[in-house]
Amino acid sequence: MNPSDAAFRALYDAHFTFVWRCLRRLGVREPDVLDLTQKVFLTAYFKHAEFEGRSSITTWLFGICQRMASDYRRSAPIRREIATDASQLAAYAASGDEIAAAAELGQRRRLVNAILDKLPEPQRVVFVMFELEELSGQEIAELLEISVGTVRSRLRLARETFRREVRRLSAIQAKEAV
Repeated sequence: MNPSDAAFRALYDAHFTFVWRCLRRLGVREPDVLDLTQKVFLTAYFKHAEFEGRSSITTWLFGICQRMASDYRRSAPIRREIATDASQLAAYAASGDEIAAAAELGQRRRLVNAILDKLPEPQRVVFVMFELEELSGQEIAELLEISVGTVRSRLRLARETFRREVRRLSAIQAKEAV
């Protein structure tokens, strides 16, 4: 049985930002995030009867996001469109100091996404869930159906890769500044 319209609207309103952020952090490009967010909620609507309550609704939605983002990234070589990054458009629309701030924020987002793209998917998923979405190790283990030890191991490896890439990119930027 599907949720009532009012109950589903409450779910949508309460979790829209979470789903959007998750998809973005899992590698979905800005121009496609809204479409995939809608697909996540359509899936949630039709699969709500299958939700057993063994995890929180947020954890369940993250699982849907993870599958959608994975499918999206696998289909990336098929897409041939060239889209302008929304942060670039926002920078052009801003004025004065806002342009510099928007450009810097956009640059940081691109760097973080580039680093996240370098992580193997199992590490990326655990890193995003723990560090960015602040889920507990136990919640992640239950959602991914892995042990807490495996969650810790993947998180450690992801953190090491993330730190290494930050150092590498910082060194490149320092050389370019000279």
